Amino acid sequence: MAKPSRIAVRLVSEEGSGKFYIAKKNPTQKPEKMVLRKYDARLRKHVLFREQKMK
Repeated sequence: MAKPSRIAVRLVSEEGSGKFYIAKKNPTQKPEKMVLRKYDARLRKHVLFREQKMK
């Protein structure tokens, strides 16, 4: 059976609110860390979310 090409990554808020999202990415096509601007419900504004490893 083939290994899946997509892996799950955790996007954590850079503002330190503790909010995170789960996303999938293909590490062979995008080896760099993923950074997205998403909504942080605890701060009630859009902030940067940076990729971290899943535990």
